[in-house]
Amino acid sequence: MQEIAIVGAGPYGLSIAAHLRQRGIPFRIFGPPMDTWLSHMPTGMLLKSDSFASNIYDPDGAYTLKKFCKERGIPYADMGLPVRLETFSAYGLAFQERMVPELERKLVVGLERTQGGFAIRLDNGETCLVRRVVVAVGITHFENLPSTLAHLPPQFVSHSARHADVEPFKGRNVAVLGGGASALDLAGLLHEAGANVQLIARKPALVFHSKPGLMPRSLWRRLRHPDSGLGPGMRSRFFANCPWAFPFLPQGLRLRAVQRALGPSGGYFTRDMVVGKVPLLLGHTLERTEVQGARVHLHLRSSDGSDKEVVTEHVIAATGYKVDLER
Repeated sequence: MQEIAIVGAGPYGLSIAAHLRQRGIPFRIFGPPMDTWLSHMPTGMLLKSDSFASNIYDPDGAYTLKKFCKERGIPYADMGLPVRLETFSAYGLAFQERMVPELERKLVVGLERTQGGFAIRLDNGETCLVRRVVVAVGITHFENLPSTLAHLPPQFVSHSARHADVEPFKGRNVAVLGGGASALDLAGLLHEAGANVQLIARKPALVFHSKPGLMPRSLWRRLRHPDSGLGPGMRSRFFANCPWAFPFLPQGLRLRAVQRALGPSGGYFTRDMVVGKVPLLLGHTLERTEVQGARVHLHLRSSDGSDKEVVTEHVIAATGYKVDLER
């Protein structure tokens, strides 16, 4: 019986494996490396997190994104130069080769509790016994498709996590539903790819991150709004730098913090890709949908109570994820 198995080989799974490896704790890790980033995010996307906050955590902090970019001759700056999805994905693959060479590119197809541990079934027919299991499968297994769209045939609707490549939509009419980063990224990239895209969101206005200043800030401003991996501000600094203290806060305060901090928003660089280029239909809620011929008819209700109908060929639901712990 092995001590630990890690299911998933994205940034979290690889980081945990690197720490176990350094401490000499036996483990096995399964899954294709960086699969969510390579297969479920659109090519051309930029990360919202600053470069200095986009490292995969190894025990000594030795293999940072900065070091990777220096080795590969990729332009890098701690702040102010967004990280390309392709760069981060390549960094993750390099991290795996260097820090977690034990990775087994097998899929876990079954997990059962046994006496003293768990039995893991792999897609090659193998079963292995382990005492503990770390589940690091990411969120793309929990795509949230609203009930107003769930009944549509797949040729008319898809979730944003299904589109690593937007080129097939060139010349087609597409409606993107949502107001967060996934919706804004996809809308901008679809427009650049030549799709006839429009964005529909319940929010009356879109929110974008502020562009980091290139000039040094005064000491007073740095004290009042310190930088952190989650962005500037005392609250973000606390959440990022004092994670062990957060659980000791009163439950009501923690819930309010989760509800108010870091809501749906786009990166500052997305504004120029969307605003003034992609038709926006804000303050509208999807009431029902129906297929007529080769088109989807979206029936919307605006914040002022009026009705509107949008006709399109395909709907991309950038409507987030709902994690089911029972799964």
